[in-house]
Amino acid sequence: MSSKKSGLSETPPATTGTSSAGNVQQTPRDSTSLTTSANGRNASQKHIEKIVLQYLKSKGYKDAEKALREDAMLDISETTLTDLANAFPASEVGSDASVPSWILFYNEAEQGNPDAYNQSYKELRRWIDSSLDVYKHELYAASYPIFAHSYMDLLHRGLCEKASEFMELYSSDHKVFHSKDIGVMATLKTKHHVEENELAKLYRENKYGIRMTRVGFELLLSFLQDHHYTLLMRTVNQHLNIRTIEGTAPISSEAEADMGITGHTQNQLDHFNSQEVLLGSAPLDPFVRDEVERTLQSEADRRVKDSVSSEAVGLLNVFSKTKQDSNVNGLAPRDAIPMPPPRGIEVEQQIASLKAVRKRISLGPAALPSVCMYTLHNANNALNCAAVSEDLSLLAGGFSESYIKIWSLKREPLRGFASNFYPALVNSMDDAEALRDKTTDDCRKLVGHSGPVFGLDISFDSKYLISASEDKTARLWSLDTFTNVVCYKGHNYPIWDVSFAPQGFYFATASHDRTARLWSCDHIYALRIFAGHLSDVNCVRFHPNSKYVVTGSCDKTVRLWDVQRGSCVRVFTGHTGSVDTVAVSPDGRIMASAGEDQTVNVWDLGSGRRMDTLTGHTGPVYSLAFSQEGTLLLSGSADETVRAWNVKRSASASEHPIIVNRRIEKQTMQQDEEESGLREGGNQNSNGTTGMDHQKEKTLSPAAHPDAMDVDAGEGKTADKHKSGSSSESKKRDAAGVWKSKRVPESDALLKTWRTKSTPVYNVTMSKRNLAVAIGAFSL
Repeated sequence: MSSKKSGLSETPPATTGTSSAGNVQQTPRDSTSLTTSANGRNASQKHIEKIVLQYLKSKGYKDAEKALREDAMLDISETTLTDLANAFPASEVGSDASVPSWILFYNEAEQGNPDAYNQSYKELRRWIDSSLDVYKHELYAASYPIFAHSYMDLLHRGLCEKASEFMELYSSDHKVFHSKDIGVMATLKTKHHVEENELAKLYRENKYGIRMTRVGFELLLSFLQDHHYTLLMRTVNQHLNIRTIEGTAPISSEAEADMGITGHTQNQLDHFNSQEVLLGSAPLDPFVRDEVERTLQSEADRRVKDSVSSEAVGLLNVFSKTKQDSNVNGLAPRDAIPMPPPRGIEVEQQIASLKAVRKRISLGPAALPSVCMYTLHNANNALNCAAVSEDLSLLAGGFSESYIKIWSLKREPLRGFASNFYPALVNSMDDAEALRDKTTDDCRKLVGHSGPVFGLDISFDSKYLISASEDKTARLWSLDTFTNVVCYKGHNYPIWDVSFAPQGFYFATASHDRTARLWSCDHIYALRIFAGHLSDVNCVRFHPNSKYVVTGSCDKTVRLWDVQRGSCVRVFTGHTGSVDTVAVSPDGRIMASAGEDQTVNVWDLGSGRRMDTLTGHTGPVYSLAFSQEGTLLLSGSADETVRAWNVKRSASASEHPIIVNRRIEKQTMQQDEEESGLREGGNQNSNGTTGMDHQKEKTLSPAAHPDAMDVDAGEGKTADKHKSGSSSESKKRDAAGVWKSKRVPESDALLKTWRTKSTPVYNVTMSKRNLAVAIGAFSL
């Protein structure tokens, strides 16, 4: 890969060509050549040369200024450009009477306009926002030094109020990667500050390095030229050192494009990620805590009185430990997000959760989970998303035909209430059951959206379902009546994902309009708008304490947002492709993200740093899920596999006999494959294919995978926006075996791979008891 230095500059109207080496010069359209009449040419030539020399000096063209002074043998003069232009004899101009005003064009039209920097930078920012995603990172990186020098130029010219306004308007664009420098710049308030501050002098005396692709550089050059933003052109020419990269590989992040000033730390992401975050568990509501304890104690006393062994005693012990952990590691009540008054359902749910904890199987490298795979047939090209309830009683799918379909995983009839019953007539559970539909079907269809459904989630109590669609709306559905309850409008473009908060009541949406939004079920408008991503927000998940929201985007970053303040508190960079799925461990300390780059990144939410990069998948990763202890991570991918990863590795765990034997088996299998390939590589089969091709064909056969799993759950269709975004092409590639036959290095953290029967895995969920549930659509 070769690189080349480049810069941008405006060319004075009276001169053409190049000035200093490495600078790309702009020649204004309709430029007027400096010509003089033959009479008195020698007298006026010197005056013109002085004007041009002073102009070059004012614009900072040091090399061109030096060359002209030496060639024309001119002395250094303190006369201003305005005085020289006014002194230019009009009789010498001839028919070109506009020469003085043309020379003063830049000085009067922009330098004399106090709003010029604000207007030009605003348009640059708007242009970058609407540019192609592949060039946004490098263009945003180039906009930072333009912003910094524009602010300092305003102060240097004495426009202090305009400078403060400029800083207030646009500083938030760059605080993620340059928070420390912007904090220092914000303290500069006068021209004297700019001249004396060490950081300001560092910026003004050195060129700021930016790495750009050639196409991105040409786009920036064309934009500045076409709109005649000469102030920005001068800033780029004087203060930027743009290094263009040959080739078509895009720049994957702003940090990669930002080379900065030599000797000065530019990527200040660690400083931004040092903001305090509260990752403890959500506090138990006092009413729920007391009711659960009273109920369990009452049950235990009754059982003891009847001399019958009781599960309530064990549950009391588990609940006491839960309360102790909540008091030690939980949030203070004042830090928790506000919740509505509790109902009886919260008490029942807490008791059910305690029972699940008591019966939970502890997982680890030596104890892997069981995986229940639900395969949806005749649905490969229409299912966009799928979700399963927390109690594993319901499975829902969103379809391209604008409807939602729900199945009962217990094979029980889904009998909803009639829509016209009178609540006053319901006096008992028998009355309520009598009002239910008489159907025997174990599936229901929900119709209401006017576009494909791309996101689904079921509330923790399995009472409500939230859906997101291309029609720009989110809809809340009752799973008692199987009807639409509320329609939420606010996004300006299709909504790609939706997620309920762990405690219900709140939910979040992710949209093509580059924002995520926080909603509550009792308000039809958004409570918070999380804006900051440079491209589509593909996925959204809540932190277990509901105080934070995690989003993944096409801009290859993951962000953590504070729900109460609506601001970003963490930015995670490192992916080389779109981020399509995120997951947070139950203890709230670890986050995992994955997407089109086929890797899974594991992050520490406290420090904002990457803990591990997990490789092994050969196709885009669609879903992630942590075990309840947070020690294992499961991933589902387009390569038709579910994989288990060890995310909390330790020296003792890595030397466990089971892990050692598994590592030896993996190495042996890889060696056998390599040797087999070498032996058969030159042999031709009867059908004309080589031995390696024949081996690949056998690998693609479903029967070749003893771990393959396929449980029929009825009709369905999965592929989230990205899964369906390239639906036909991706399925053809998968059918051809490109992903399945691809070989990539596997991380040591990979514990096991479960292969499906031609079923890309679009959703993976871990139950409260650590049973893994995977959902996919069979592909031909």
